[in-house]
Amino acid sequence: MTPAIALLESRGIPFGVHEYERGDEMADFGREAADALGLEHDQVFKTLLVDVAGVDDRGAGRPPSTVVVVVPVSRLVSMKLLAGAVGAKRATMCDPVVAERLTGYVVGGISPVGQRQQLPTVLDETVALFDTIYVSGGKRGLDISIAPDALCSVLDAIVAPITA
Repeated sequence: MTPAIALLESRGIPFGVHEYERGDEMADFGREAADALGLEHDQVFKTLLVDVAGVDDRGAGRPPSTVVVVVPVSRLVSMKLLAGAVGAKRATMCDPVVAERLTGYVVGGISPVGQRQQLPTVLDETVALFDTIYVSGGKRGLDISIAPDALCSVLDAIVAPITA
């Protein structure tokens, strides 16, 4: 059991568990999951961590912070759109080592659910196109299916147009 599954079970949120055989390559984990599970790439979502920086209400610099970004494996994050969605000036990908430390998961198995600390989370607006989406379950070779509204609720996430 992963922290993601434990959290969803403890909150009584309906979800499904989908395990699949992983290949040896350490490349595109999300597309690999979609292909192994026989799903459209638009319905399987990857979890990324992004560092954002900006200015506060007085125009002073704000220290960088990290946000969780959940987007379809078929799309790329628009750093400009993401920064705008969270009120930041700029956004850059988080270092993978830092992402692992912050979440408690390994790259390729980072779930948006059950991370060490709940970071601000942004889901791409395309989640609204599906009754069920698939995200990492907290380890490589494991995805969970969940209703987008349930995922938004458990993560206290915002939904915004953040892909190019």
